[in-house]
Amino acid sequence: MSITKKATVFVRLKDGVLDPQGVTIQKALAQMGYPDFLSVRSGKFFELEIDGNASDIDRKINDVSSKLLANPIVEKFTVEKA
Repeated sequence: MSITKKATVFVRLKDGVLDPQGVTIQKALAQMGYPDFLSVRSGKFFELEIDGNASDIDRKINDVSSKLLANPIVEKFTVEKA
């Protein structure tokens, strides 16, 4: 039986990068009667399952995240392992 490990990669825009989706959501919240939300930043996440017997799991997750899942010019990522 194969052992799998799980990781969640959260991708967010770097500080200072314009987030038009977040701005639109914040404006919609104000129009809906929720003016207390001063800003909104959008992001995305990916759930990965990895073969638990693979070597260098942490390195592979970081490689995949920086090369495919996130655009390192405007985005940053964090990894949570389960």
